Amino acid sequence: MKIAFAGTGYINKVHAQAAQSLGLELAAVVNHKKDSMVEFGKWFGISRRYESVEAMLKDGGVDALVVSTPNYLHAPQTIAALNAGVHVMVEKPMAVNADEARQMNEAAARSGAALMVAHCWRFDPDVLWLKEQSSKLGKIIRTKGIGVHTHWGPSGWFTQKEFAGGGALADMGIHALDTARFLLGDPQPVSVYAKIGTYYKDFNVDDTGVIIVEWDNGATSFIESGWWQPHADGPEAATQLYGTEGFGQLFPTRLELSNKKEERIDVVDSGFEFPRNEHCPQSLYDDQLKYFVECIDKKQTPVPGGLEGLANMLVVDAAYESSRTGKVVHI
Repeated sequence: MKIAFAGTGYINKVHAQAAQSLGLELAAVVNHKKDSMVEFGKWFGISRRYESVEAMLKDGGVDALVVSTPNYLHAPQTIAALNAGVHVMVEKPMAVNADEARQMNEAAARSGAALMVAHCWRFDPDVLWLKEQSSKLGKIIRTKGIGVHTHWGPSGWFTQKEFAGGGALADMGIHALDTARFLLGDPQPVSVYAKIGTYYKDFNVDDTGVIIVEWDNGATSFIESGWWQPHADGPEAATQLYGTEGFGQLFPTRLELSNKKEERIDVVDSGFEFPRNEHCPQSLYDDQLKYFVECIDKKQTPVPGGLEGLANMLVVDAAYESSRTGKVVHI
């Protein structure tokens, strides 16, 4: 498989490393910044270098594309590749809004090429363990999730609305949002209430958010997003599940089960180390890209795919609208 990369930042270096580990042919790189593209190409042995996805597609010879550019480029680059029959894994957030996400899904449906959204925490061993164990908790009533950077935040295009679409919610809160949705079995959002603002730095996107999502399975998710926060209750994607029969959580990952017969709480330890040496290890992205390749080989629709990405974008759009109006937004 010949795989190309749009974007040369940190996360695409991680994806390129994953591609090398899988033995894929790293075929091309795209970036408007020539120096960055040359450096990326030399590091990963990529000789084909382009300033646009369209120019790369015109030359052909690419089976799949990883899109890890600023958010405003996700939709046009993904749609161009899909229209050319090239499979795409696009970084989160899928797009800058739900309308763009729908257009991406339509392009995938027309072309038959695979579309995957890189919601990486679905491939994490702790998350998968809690997903498997969650049936022991009974009906999940509510969840709490954390997508927060403490005493730090990104710079550059991440903090510019015209390039990012949104701030900490789109960047970090979406990790907590998708993790909760995955653990709940991917329900659809019904309504959203949010309070979002910018309090810690001077830029035109949000650095603080509290979001409440009602799902169509009756559960409610409370999501915290933020950059430069003075405290976080857990690391990225830390999630708590409150069920009728017990409590489950990620990071540290464990269950607390109500033993009603003996009137005690039984603790089930996952056995996973916490804190980790690396909270977002390379292996997480290796497993994610391996799954993407397997879906292409087997002609299967990836999950998380376009529909999962769209569901998250519907929540993000509704959260910004709710915060602007001060009202609950029904989806």
